[in-house]
Amino acid sequence: MAVAAALAAMSCEPGIVSLGAGAFISIWGEGQEPVVIDGNVEMPGRGLDPDRFGRGVAEVTFAYGGGVTMYGGHGSVATPGALPACQQAIEQRGLAGWADVVAPSAAACRAGYPIGGAAATYLGHTAQPLFGLDPEALAIVTRPDCTPLQAGDISTNHPLAEVLDLVARDGSSVMTIGEVGRALVADMAAHDGLITARDLAEYDPAVRVPVRRRIGDWEFAINPPPSVGGPMLAVMLGEMAKRTPDGRAPRDWADIIEVQRAVLSYRLAVHDVARDLEAQGHELLLSVDRHGLAGLPTSASTANVSAVDSDGLSCAITVSSGYGAGITIPGTGMILNNALGEPELNRLGLHQLAPGTRLASNMAPTTGRTTDGRVLAIGSPGADRITTALMQVLVQGCLRDADLQSAIEAPRVHVSFAPDGTARVEHESDPAIELAARSLGLASTDHGPMSMYFGGVGAAYRAADGRLEAAGDPRRAAEVALLP
Repeated sequence: MAVAAALAAMSCEPGIVSLGAGAFISIWGEGQEPVVIDGNVEMPGRGLDPDRFGRGVAEVTFAYGGGVTMYGGHGSVATPGALPACQQAIEQRGLAGWADVVAPSAAACRAGYPIGGAAATYLGHTAQPLFGLDPEALAIVTRPDCTPLQAGDISTNHPLAEVLDLVARDGSSVMTIGEVGRALVADMAAHDGLITARDLAEYDPAVRVPVRRRIGDWEFAINPPPSVGGPMLAVMLGEMAKRTPDGRAPRDWADIIEVQRAVLSYRLAVHDVARDLEAQGHELLLSVDRHGLAGLPTSASTANVSAVDSDGLSCAITVSSGYGAGITIPGTGMILNNALGEPELNRLGLHQLAPGTRLASNMAPTTGRTTDGRVLAIGSPGADRITTALMQVLVQGCLRDADLQSAIEAPRVHVSFAPDGTARVEHESDPAIELAARSLGLASTDHGPMSMYFGGVGAAYRAADGRLEAAGDPRRAAEVALLP
């Protein structure tokens, strides 16, 4: 069910996420060891002349999130891996066949799907400046009069439905060695993109051992290196658990802000410019395990699905296309990612990674269990706010005993950094947060209540008595369902 919902989001959330994305899938079954399937995007360009790198991008600026400058176009597209990862998850742990999992997305693309509030908000900022790079992409995200799609509009994508039919029949190889992959490679070659046939043929989802952390009664399995988001979440949760004198309640907002500032400033100065994210991530975790935060060395768009079943199987899937490259694979209705064009994920500079390297990622889908039979799956979109959103929800639920929906709806805070390294507290409306920021000598910005800026946490939960519960985030018009 989780994979089917993730495929539906990739097919029916234009502008937010797409089948040309990267993904992480966290799975933890009753009596099994947890795993993370890494389907994140890769740096392309195997076999290309060095002169091809550094080209094919268009700078785009728009007002989303207080102002964003990034790169779109063919040179911003990384090798996608979400579809192969989803198929591998179904083959290894799924209860339904692959074709049955894909079919609902194809049907929705034909019959029509409603545009959600989050997609409409985002497209209001980006439809023309970003997706205007490609007439086919623009048609997917606008009305017939070329105005951005609005919440509640019913949209269709018949070319993508045809692609999904092929994927259901032939598998994700349609995107690699199949006809869609060949069309992608040809379009890249014609427009200074970097994805080659070798990149697609050699892409392989990686099965990774998650980072394990115990927080209160809970043991969590968290996205491991080379993900950036997972290690940062693990460090923040571990530190918050240490700052609970009575073992239950963190002291105040100042604790949360201080932990975020320490961890995220380390990330900015050290981790984001590391050449080997996997080695750097494990070094970070080992150092903090030994020495606490004193051991730290010095120096948009995403969708999430969380599911738990009555048998205790938990699955969290986070999928990202970045802000979108503003282009499609011609004739397919499939919008591509712009992972190479996101400055936050490419701190070393444009096209500086070696081909085949997994890119940095903020995604941190997480699963958890307790000894008395409780089970949780949780994740969030939100770029660099993913880790801070999840940290605060898990602190509320696991260390303050808040119920799931209340934990998600509680006010949030995120420490951001100016180019000169100055920290600033971004927060939702709450006098206690403002007071904590002032007490620490930090400037703050109030984004109002329930701001989309602070992510969109979704969680599914099984209680000790077997009762199932799901909770979604009003910040991003989440949907929840309990199915028989």
